Amino acid sequence: MAVAAPGPARPTVLVTVTGPDRPGVSSVLFTALTTAGVELLDLEQVVVNGRLTLGALVLPEGDAEELEEFVGAAMDSIGMSVHIEIQRDGHSEAPPEPTHVVTVLGRPITARAFGAIAAELAAVGANIDAIRRVADYPVTGLELLVSPVPDGDADSYPPGTLRKRLVGVARQAGVDVAVARAGLARRSKRLIVFDVDSTLIQGEVIEMLAARAGPEVEAQVRRVTEEAMAGELDFAESLTRRVAVLKGLPASVVDEVAAEIELTPGARTTIRTLRRLGYRCGVVSGGFTQVIAPLAEELKLDFVAANDLEISDGVLTGQVRGEIVDRPGKAVALQRFAAAHEIPVEQCVAVGDGANDIDMLSTAGLGVAFNAKPALRAVADTALSVPYLDVVLFVLGITRNEVEAADAAEGVLRRVPIA
Repeated sequence: MAVAAPGPARPTVLVTVTGPDRPGVSSVLFTALTTAGVELLDLEQVVVNGRLTLGALVLPEGDAEELEEFVGAAMDSIGMSVHIEIQRDGHSEAPPEPTHVVTVLGRPITARAFGAIAAELAAVGANIDAIRRVADYPVTGLELLVSPVPDGDADSYPPGTLRKRLVGVARQAGVDVAVARAGLARRSKRLIVFDVDSTLIQGEVIEMLAARAGPEVEAQVRRVTEEAMAGELDFAESLTRRVAVLKGLPASVVDEVAAEIELTPGARTTIRTLRRLGYRCGVVSGGFTQVIAPLAEELKLDFVAANDLEISDGVLTGQVRGEIVDRPGKAVALQRFAAAHEIPVEQCVAVGDGANDIDMLSTAGLGVAFNAKPALRAVADTALSVPYLDVVLFVLGITRNEVEAADAAEGVLRRVPIA
Protein backbone atom coordinates (compact mmCIF):
# COMPACT_ATOMS: atom_id res chain seq x y z
CA MET A 1 0.00 0.00 0.00
CA ALA A 2 1.36 3.40 -0.93
CA VAL A 3 2.12 5.81 1.89
CA ALA A 4 0.90 9.35 1.35
CA ALA A 5 3.59 11.96 1.37
CA PRO A 6 3.36 14.38 4.27
CA GLY A 7 1.72 17.66 3.41
CA PRO A 8 3.40 21.01 3.83
CA ALA A 9 3.91 22.20 7.40
CA ARG A 10 1.29 24.64 8.60
CA PRO A 11 2.71 28.15 8.99
CA THR A 12 3.01 29.72 12.40
CA VAL A 13 2.14 33.35 13.01
CA LEU A 14 3.87 35.72 15.43
CA VAL A 15 1.42 38.39 16.57
CA THR A 16 3.07 41.40 18.23
CA VAL A 17 0.86 44.02 19.87
CA THR A 18 2.26 47.37 21.07
CA GLY A 19 0.78 50.48 22.63
CA PRO A 20 -0.21 52.04 25.96
CA ASP A 21 -0.58 49.48 28.73
CA ARG A 22 -4.13 49.34 30.07
CA PRO A 23 -6.66 46.75 31.21
CA GLY A 24 -8.41 44.77 28.48
CA VAL A 25 -5.70 44.57 25.82
CA SER A 26 -5.06 40.86 26.34
CA SER A 27 -8.80 40.19 26.51
CA VAL A 28 -9.44 41.80 23.13
CA LEU A 29 -6.50 40.00 21.53
CA PHE A 30 -7.43 36.57 22.79
CA THR A 31 -11.10 37.03 21.98
CA ALA A 32 -10.00 37.65 18.38
CA LEU A 33 -7.60 34.70 18.40
CA THR A 34 -10.26 32.43 19.90
CA THR A 35 -12.77 33.41 17.23
CA ALA A 36 -10.11 32.79 14.56
CA GLY A 37 -9.43 29.34 16.02
CA VAL A 38 -5.70 29.14 16.72
CA GLU A 39 -3.39 27.00 18.84
CA LEU A 40 -1.24 29.02 21.24
CA LEU A 41 2.43 28.00 21.09
CA ASP A 42 4.20 30.71 23.05
CA LEU A 43 3.41 33.98 24.80
CA GLU A 44 5.44 36.80 26.31
CA GLN A 45 4.64 40.28 27.58
CA VAL A 46 6.70 43.20 28.85
CA VAL A 47 5.79 46.70 30.00
CA VAL A 48 8.40 49.46 29.91
CA ASN A 49 7.43 52.89 31.24
CA GLY A 50 3.74 52.27 30.54
CA ARG A 51 4.27 50.91 27.03
CA LEU A 52 3.10 47.33 26.40
CA THR A 53 4.67 44.81 24.05
CA LEU A 54 2.76 41.53 23.86
CA GLY A 55 3.89 38.72 21.59
CA ALA A 56 1.89 35.57 20.84
CA LEU A 57 3.12 32.73 18.63
CA VAL A 58 0.10 30.86 17.25
CA LEU A 59 -0.74 28.09 14.82
CA PRO A 60 -3.83 29.08 12.79
CA GLU A 61 -6.36 26.54 11.56
CA GLY A 62 -7.16 28.48 8.43
CA ASP A 63 -5.52 31.04 6.19
CA ALA A 64 -2.75 33.06 7.87
CA GLU A 65 -3.52 36.17 5.81
CA GLU A 66 -7.13 36.17 7.01
CA LEU A 67 -5.88 35.97 10.60
CA GLU A 68 -3.78 39.05 9.97
CA GLU A 69 -6.79 41.06 8.84
CA PHE A 70 -9.02 39.79 11.65
CA VAL A 71 -6.58 40.50 14.48
CA GLY A 72 -5.53 43.80 12.96
CA ALA A 73 -9.11 45.09 12.95
CA ALA A 74 -9.68 43.96 16.55
CA MET A 75 -6.58 45.70 17.91
CA ASP A 76 -7.18 48.82 15.85
CA SER A 77 -10.56 49.15 17.58
CA ILE A 78 -8.78 49.82 20.91
CA GLY A 79 -5.97 51.95 19.51
CA MET A 80 -3.22 49.32 19.66
CA SER A 81 -0.68 48.63 16.91
CA VAL A 82 -0.22 45.07 15.69
CA HIS A 83 2.46 43.44 13.59
CA ILE A 84 1.94 40.01 12.04
CA GLU A 85 4.86 37.83 10.94
CA ILE A 86 3.97 34.64 9.05
CA GLN A 87 6.60 31.91 9.37
CA ARG A 88 6.22 29.43 6.50
CA ASP A 89 8.68 26.94 8.01
CA GLY A 90 6.05 25.55 10.36
CA HIS A 91 6.66 25.14 14.07
CA SER A 92 9.47 27.21 15.51
CA GLU A 93 11.96 25.35 17.62
CA ALA A 94 11.72 26.06 21.33
CA PRO A 95 14.47 28.45 22.44
CA PRO A 96 17.20 27.01 24.65
CA GLU A 97 16.61 27.29 28.37
CA PRO A 98 18.67 30.05 30.00
CA THR A 99 21.81 28.64 31.59
CA HIS A 100 23.01 31.70 33.50
CA VAL A 101 21.74 34.82 35.20
CA VAL A 102 23.80 37.98 34.82
CA THR A 103 22.92 40.78 37.24
CA VAL A 104 24.18 44.25 36.34
CA LEU A 105 24.20 46.86 39.11
CA GLY A 106 25.11 50.52 38.91
CA ARG A 107 24.31 54.03 39.96
CA PRO A 108 23.60 54.68 37.16
CA ILE A 109 23.80 52.01 34.46
CA THR A 110 24.65 53.99 31.36
CA ALA A 111 23.84 52.90 27.83
CA ARG A 112 27.58 52.63 27.22
CA ALA A 113 28.03 50.33 30.24
CA PHE A 114 25.16 48.05 29.27
CA GLY A 115 26.34 48.00 25.67
CA ALA A 116 29.78 46.86 26.80
CA ILE A 117 28.26 44.00 28.83
CA ALA A 118 26.04 42.97 25.90
CA ALA A 119 28.97 43.05 23.48
CA GLU A 120 31.06 40.84 25.77
CA LEU A 121 28.23 38.32 26.09
CA ALA A 122 27.96 38.21 22.30
CA ALA A 123 31.72 37.71 22.05
CA VAL A 124 31.50 34.45 24.04
CA GLY A 125 28.52 33.29 21.95
CA ALA A 126 25.93 33.85 24.66
CA ASN A 127 22.45 35.16 23.87
CA ILE A 128 20.37 37.43 26.12
CA ASP A 129 16.97 35.72 26.32
CA ALA A 130 15.21 38.13 28.69
CA ILE A 131 15.89 41.27 30.69
CA ARG A 132 14.03 42.60 33.71
CA ARG A 133 14.67 45.44 36.13
CA VAL A 134 15.15 44.16 39.67
CA ALA A 135 15.89 47.48 41.39
CA ASP A 136 15.66 51.23 41.06
CA TYR A 137 16.94 51.95 44.59
CA PRO A 138 19.54 52.31 46.04
CA VAL A 139 21.06 51.31 42.71
CA THR A 140 19.67 50.35 39.33
CA GLY A 141 19.67 46.59 38.87
CA LEU A 142 19.06 44.69 35.65
CA GLU A 143 18.78 40.91 35.49
CA LEU A 144 19.68 39.16 32.24
CA LEU A 145 18.74 35.56 31.49
CA VAL A 146 21.50 34.24 29.26
CA SER A 147 21.89 31.08 27.19
CA PRO A 148 24.60 29.85 24.83
CA VAL A 149 24.04 29.98 21.09
CA PRO A 150 21.86 27.04 19.93
CA ASP A 151 24.79 24.89 18.86
CA GLY A 152 26.86 25.75 21.91
CA ASP A 153 27.58 23.63 24.96
CA ALA A 154 26.27 24.96 28.26
CA ASP A 155 29.31 23.52 30.03
CA SER A 156 31.49 25.79 27.91
CA TYR A 157 30.22 28.76 29.89
CA PRO A 158 30.69 28.04 33.59
CA PRO A 159 30.04 30.98 35.92
CA GLY A 160 33.75 31.57 36.42
CA THR A 161 34.38 31.92 32.70
CA LEU A 162 31.58 34.38 32.12
CA ARG A 163 32.45 36.36 35.22
CA LYS A 164 36.10 36.69 34.27
CA ARG A 165 35.11 37.95 30.85
CA LEU A 166 32.51 40.35 32.20
CA VAL A 167 34.12 41.67 35.36
CA GLY A 168 36.90 43.55 33.57
CA VAL A 169 34.43 45.15 31.19
CA ALA A 170 32.10 46.01 34.06
CA ARG A 171 34.85 47.62 36.10
CA GLN A 172 35.89 49.82 33.17
CA ALA A 173 32.24 50.76 32.66
CA GLY A 174 31.72 51.63 36.33
CA VAL A 175 29.16 48.93 37.15
CA ASP A 176 29.09 45.68 39.12
CA VAL A 177 28.23 42.33 37.58
CA ALA A 178 27.22 39.03 39.17
CA VAL A 179 27.00 35.72 37.33
CA ALA A 180 25.14 32.66 38.59
CA ARG A 181 23.78 29.44 37.16
CA ALA A 182 20.10 29.74 36.31
CA GLY A 183 17.50 27.32 37.62
CA LEU A 184 16.91 25.60 40.92
CA ALA A 185 20.46 26.00 42.20
CA ARG A 186 20.07 29.76 42.31
CA ARG A 187 16.67 29.67 44.00
CA SER A 188 17.59 27.04 46.57
CA LYS A 189 19.71 29.17 48.91
CA ARG A 190 18.53 28.83 52.51
CA LEU A 191 21.28 30.09 54.81
CA ILE A 192 23.41 33.23 54.80
CA VAL A 193 26.37 34.31 56.93
CA PHE A 194 27.85 37.79 57.10
CA ASP A 195 31.21 38.97 58.23
CA VAL A 196 30.65 41.80 60.70
CA ASP A 197 33.35 44.48 60.58
CA SER A 198 33.11 46.60 57.41
CA THR A 199 30.38 44.28 56.10
CA LEU A 200 27.34 44.08 58.37
CA ILE A 201 28.53 47.16 60.25
CA GLN A 202 30.54 50.22 59.28
CA GLY A 203 34.12 50.31 60.52
CA GLU A 204 36.29 47.95 62.56
CA VAL A 205 35.42 47.26 66.20
CA ILE A 206 39.03 46.56 67.19
CA GLU A 207 40.00 50.04 65.99
CA MET A 208 37.12 51.60 67.91
CA LEU A 209 38.34 49.84 71.07
CA ALA A 210 41.93 50.86 70.38
CA ALA A 211 40.85 54.50 70.07
CA ARG A 212 40.07 54.37 73.81
CA ALA A 213 43.77 53.74 74.41
CA GLY A 214 44.81 56.82 72.45
CA PRO A 215 45.43 57.94 68.86
CA GLU A 216 48.84 56.29 68.57
CA VAL A 217 47.45 52.90 69.60
CA GLU A 218 44.52 53.36 67.24
CA ALA A 219 46.84 54.10 64.31
CA GLN A 220 49.00 51.09 65.16
CA VAL A 221 45.98 48.78 65.28
CA ARG A 222 44.62 50.20 62.01
CA ARG A 223 47.89 49.39 60.21
CA VAL A 224 47.85 45.81 61.46
CA THR A 225 44.17 45.43 60.53
CA GLU A 226 44.84 46.62 56.99
CA GLU A 227 47.69 44.14 56.59
CA ALA A 228 45.53 41.28 57.88
CA MET A 229 42.53 42.14 55.67
CA ALA A 230 44.80 42.37 52.62
CA GLY A 231 46.18 38.89 53.35
CA GLU A 232 49.66 40.19 54.14
CA LEU A 233 49.59 39.00 57.75
CA ASP A 234 48.26 35.85 59.41
CA PHE A 235 44.93 36.74 60.97
CA ALA A 236 45.46 34.89 64.26
CA GLU A 237 48.82 36.59 64.70
CA SER A 238 47.35 39.97 63.85
CA LEU A 239 44.46 39.52 66.28
CA THR A 240 46.83 38.56 69.10
CA ARG A 241 48.94 41.66 68.46
CA ARG A 242 45.95 43.98 68.27
CA VAL A 243 44.18 42.65 71.36
CA ALA A 244 47.39 42.86 73.39
CA VAL A 245 47.42 46.67 73.17
CA LEU A 246 43.97 46.77 74.78
CA LYS A 247 45.35 45.41 78.05
CA GLY A 248 44.24 47.46 81.02
CA LEU A 249 41.27 49.16 79.40
CA PRO A 250 38.14 49.08 81.56
CA ALA A 251 35.56 46.53 80.44
CA SER A 252 33.04 49.36 80.14
CA VAL A 253 34.65 50.40 76.83
CA VAL A 254 33.18 47.26 75.26
CA ASP A 255 29.63 48.42 76.04
CA GLU A 256 30.50 51.94 74.87
CA VAL A 257 31.71 50.66 71.49
CA ALA A 258 28.74 48.33 71.15
CA ALA A 259 26.43 51.32 71.60
CA GLU A 260 28.26 53.28 68.88
CA ILE A 261 28.07 50.62 66.16
CA GLU A 262 26.40 51.74 62.94
CA LEU A 263 24.92 49.16 60.61
CA THR A 264 25.84 49.26 56.95
CA PRO A 265 23.03 50.91 54.93
CA GLY A 266 20.56 48.24 53.87
CA ALA A 267 21.60 45.71 56.53
CA ARG A 268 18.26 45.68 58.35
CA THR A 269 16.36 45.43 55.07
CA THR A 270 18.54 42.55 53.93
CA ILE A 271 18.14 40.45 57.05
CA ARG A 272 14.45 41.28 57.46
CA THR A 273 13.74 40.22 53.87
CA LEU A 274 15.76 37.02 54.04
CA ARG A 275 14.10 36.02 57.30
CA ARG A 276 10.72 36.46 55.62
CA LEU A 277 11.87 33.98 52.98
CA GLY A 278 12.87 31.42 55.59
CA TYR A 279 16.63 31.95 55.45
CA ARG A 280 18.74 31.10 58.44
CA CYS A 281 20.80 34.25 59.07
CA GLY A 282 23.95 34.63 61.11
CA VAL A 283 27.36 36.18 61.50
CA VAL A 284 30.82 34.64 61.47
CA SER A 285 33.29 37.22 62.66
CA GLY A 286 36.89 37.71 63.64
CA GLY A 287 35.55 40.34 66.02
CA PHE A 288 34.26 39.93 69.53
CA THR A 289 31.19 38.21 70.94
CA GLN A 290 30.72 40.81 73.68
CA VAL A 291 30.19 43.51 71.04
CA ILE A 292 28.30 41.44 68.48
CA ALA A 293 25.85 39.59 70.77
CA PRO A 294 23.55 42.59 71.47
CA LEU A 295 23.44 43.36 67.74
CA ALA A 296 22.64 39.74 66.91
CA GLU A 297 19.80 39.76 69.40
CA GLU A 298 18.41 42.99 67.96
CA LEU A 299 18.50 41.62 64.41
CA LYS A 300 17.13 38.23 65.53
CA LEU A 301 20.04 36.33 64.02
CA ASP A 302 20.09 32.56 64.28
CA PHE A 303 23.75 32.15 65.15
CA VAL A 304 26.96 33.96 66.05
CA ALA A 305 30.57 32.83 65.85
CA ALA A 306 33.19 35.30 67.11
CA ASN A 307 36.10 35.68 69.50
CA ASP A 308 35.76 36.22 73.26
CA LEU A 309 37.68 39.06 74.88
CA GLU A 310 39.11 38.00 78.22
CA ILE A 311 38.03 40.24 81.09
CA SER A 312 39.34 39.97 84.64
CA ASP A 313 38.48 42.21 87.59
CA GLY A 314 36.65 44.62 85.31
CA VAL A 315 39.50 45.23 82.85
CA LEU A 316 40.63 43.74 79.54
CA THR A 317 43.58 41.36 79.93
CA GLY A 318 44.83 41.83 76.36
CA GLN A 319 43.98 38.25 75.43
CA VAL A 320 41.13 36.26 73.90
CA ARG A 321 39.64 33.14 75.42
CA GLY A 322 39.35 29.89 73.54
CA GLU A 323 40.03 29.13 69.90
CA ILE A 324 40.46 32.10 67.59
CA VAL A 325 37.96 32.46 64.75
CA ASP A 326 40.52 32.95 61.99
CA ARG A 327 40.41 32.37 58.23
CA PRO A 328 40.02 28.56 58.37
CA GLY A 329 37.86 28.90 61.48
CA LYS A 330 35.32 30.98 59.59
CA ALA A 331 34.79 28.21 57.04
CA VAL A 332 34.47 25.65 59.84
CA ALA A 333 31.87 27.84 61.58
CA LEU A 334 29.84 28.11 58.36
CA GLN A 335 29.91 24.34 57.94
CA ARG A 336 28.92 23.82 61.56
CA PHE A 337 25.94 26.15 61.32
CA ALA A 338 24.82 24.63 58.02
CA ALA A 339 25.03 21.12 59.47
CA ALA A 340 23.05 22.17 62.56
CA HIS A 341 20.19 23.22 60.30
CA GLU A 342 20.68 20.32 57.87
CA ILE A 343 21.41 22.65 54.96
CA PRO A 344 24.04 21.65 52.36
CA VAL A 345 26.84 24.20 51.99
CA GLU A 346 25.86 24.49 48.31
CA GLN A 347 22.68 26.19 49.53
CA CYS A 348 24.59 28.69 51.68
CA VAL A 349 25.64 32.28 50.96
CA ALA A 350 28.61 34.02 52.57
CA VAL A 351 29.31 37.76 52.47
CA GLY A 352 32.60 39.33 53.54
CA ASP A 353 35.28 41.89 52.79
CA GLY A 354 38.71 40.65 53.88
CA ALA A 355 41.29 38.00 53.14
CA ASN A 356 40.25 36.13 56.29
CA ASP A 357 36.88 35.54 54.56
CA ILE A 358 38.43 33.67 51.61
CA ASP A 359 37.86 30.16 52.97
CA MET A 360 34.31 30.96 54.09
CA LEU A 361 33.29 32.42 50.73
CA SER A 362 34.96 29.56 48.87
CA THR A 363 33.08 27.01 50.98
CA ALA A 364 29.64 28.56 50.47
CA GLY A 365 27.54 27.88 47.40
CA LEU A 366 27.64 31.62 46.68
CA GLY A 367 30.44 33.87 47.90
CA VAL A 368 29.86 37.63 47.76
CA ALA A 369 32.76 40.07 48.21
CA PHE A 370 31.37 43.31 49.62
CA ASN A 371 33.60 46.36 49.05
CA ALA A 372 36.37 43.85 49.49
CA LYS A 373 40.13 43.73 49.35
CA PRO A 374 41.64 42.46 46.04
CA ALA A 375 42.57 39.09 47.56
CA LEU A 376 38.93 38.30 48.29
CA ARG A 377 37.52 39.82 45.10
CA ALA A 378 39.75 37.48 43.11
CA VAL A 379 38.12 34.31 44.51
CA ALA A 380 34.53 35.42 45.19
CA ASP A 381 31.67 34.42 42.91
CA THR A 382 30.68 38.06 42.70
CA ALA A 383 32.06 41.34 43.98
CA LEU A 384 29.98 44.37 44.92
CA SER A 385 31.47 47.85 45.16
CA VAL A 386 28.47 49.90 46.32
CA PRO A 387 27.99 50.76 50.02
CA TYR A 388 24.51 49.22 50.31
CA LEU A 389 24.19 45.73 51.74
CA ASP A 390 20.67 45.18 50.34
CA VAL A 391 22.21 44.92 46.88
CA VAL A 392 22.93 41.30 47.93
CA LEU A 393 19.17 40.70 47.63
CA PHE A 394 19.21 41.61 43.94
CA VAL A 395 22.03 39.17 43.29
CA LEU A 396 19.79 36.49 44.83
CA GLY A 397 16.98 37.41 42.41
CA ILE A 398 14.83 39.31 44.91
CA THR A 399 13.46 42.53 43.45
CA ARG A 400 13.14 45.93 45.12
CA ASN A 401 9.39 45.91 44.39
CA GLU A 402 9.02 42.61 46.26
CA VAL A 403 11.01 43.94 49.22
CA GLU A 404 9.02 47.16 49.43
CA ALA A 405 5.66 45.43 49.05
CA ALA A 406 6.49 43.25 52.06
CA ASP A 407 7.81 46.23 54.03
CA ALA A 408 4.66 48.22 53.24
CA ALA A 409 2.48 45.37 54.47
CA GLU A 410 4.34 45.49 57.81
CA GLY A 411 4.35 49.27 57.99
CA VAL A 412 8.14 49.59 57.85
CA LEU A 413 8.58 50.87 54.31
CA ARG A 414 10.85 53.88 53.88
CA ARG A 415 13.39 55.18 51.42
CA VAL A 416 16.29 57.18 52.78
CA PRO A 417 17.30 59.92 50.33
CA ILE A 418 20.65 59.20 48.67
CA ALA A 419 22.95 62.14 48.17
